[in-house]
Amino acid sequence: MFSDKVMDNLKRASWIRAMFEQGNKLKQEFGAENVYDFSIGNPEVDPPEEVVKAINEIAEDKTPGTHRYMPNAGYPFVKDAIAKKLTSMYGLDVPSDNICMVCGAAAGLNVVLKSILNPDEEVIIFAPFFAEYKFYVGNGGGTPVVVETKENFQIDIDAFGVAITSNTKAVLINSPNNPTGVIYSEETLKSMAAIIVEKEKELGINIILISDEPYNEITYDVGELPVVFNIFDKAIVVNSYSKSLALPGERIGYIAASPKIEVCDKLMAAIIFNNRTLGFVNAPAFSQRVVAKAINASVDSNIYKERRDVLYNHLISLGFECQKPDGAFYLFVKSPVEDELEFVAAAQKYNVLVVPGRGFGRAGYFRISFCGNMDTIKRSLPAFTKIAAEYF
Repeated sequence: MFSDKVMDNLKRASWIRAMFEQGNKLKQEFGAENVYDFSIGNPEVDPPEEVVKAINEIAEDKTPGTHRYMPNAGYPFVKDAIAKKLTSMYGLDVPSDNICMVCGAAAGLNVVLKSILNPDEEVIIFAPFFAEYKFYVGNGGGTPVVVETKENFQIDIDAFGVAITSNTKAVLINSPNNPTGVIYSEETLKSMAAIIVEKEKELGINIILISDEPYNEITYDVGELPVVFNIFDKAIVVNSYSKSLALPGERIGYIAASPKIEVCDKLMAAIIFNNRTLGFVNAPAFSQRVVAKAINASVDSNIYKERRDVLYNHLISLGFECQKPDGAFYLFVKSPVEDELEFVAAAQKYNVLVVPGRGFGRAGYFRISFCGNMDTIKRSLPAFTKIAAEYF
């Protein structure tokens, strides 16, 4: 009666959402104040003042046509604002015609993958990875190829080179990374680019680098991030304002294609076509206008840094092992037992909700999202102490 593919995918559906729903059940049973839910990356902080001001101004705007359709790629003035900012940041002229406004990064990735993939072409992803990546690749008709990262979660360049085949079409990276918070170094990215060039010549193929960047403005004492447009010959950036402007529920973001891509006009035509025919039609008119008005705004990363330090320092003091994140708002912690599902179940006894690492392609770990309320984080510390006492 139903799609066999979807039914199969449901069996492997996101652990993040599963734990989030479990958290809601515990909150109903014990009260929200007694449950420590670290399952989902749902920012507790409010949007910056510039965003709130823009929302109020647009809501009061009585100009006729404010909420009508616009071109499927988005309002020209919004794309102009983003292109201007990217050009300034990258030191590379990014035309507004290379921008397509989308309903968040998830929609953007689906649009890009649908636009570039032929059936069963391969997309390389690096474990641990965002839980939905495999489904996105499958939605585009492609095949995900998982490459394990090193112990510190940096990309294993040798393993990457081995994974490239004549069927490789794209490489998908996420830096700062969800779930680890790791930032891939410029040296690593340049090594990847060199291997891609070498393999393209050897195999007679073209490989597109897709960079998923929703956390690129949430970093901690690392300076400027490497710019993929300046490193890779064929790169597409997918970004979202869910994290940088704390607007996850508004579903607004963009796709930006590198001007270095040959026949970029054909790529953008495919992207715009799929933005429409996948059912998104266009990014929300209201949210696009908000972005244009608050184009230089961003949440204060120090808010998350404080939360990171409180949780990280406490867990390390208890004996847990964890790579300290340089960006995003997650801790990816090594489970004290090989089967992290056992640990996740033990944590639930203390009303602590964390996500098992196998949902991100790396069993033996668990993820903690620290973008929630600081009071909740502090009140959870005794619970973590009790959990640790069972293992250390």
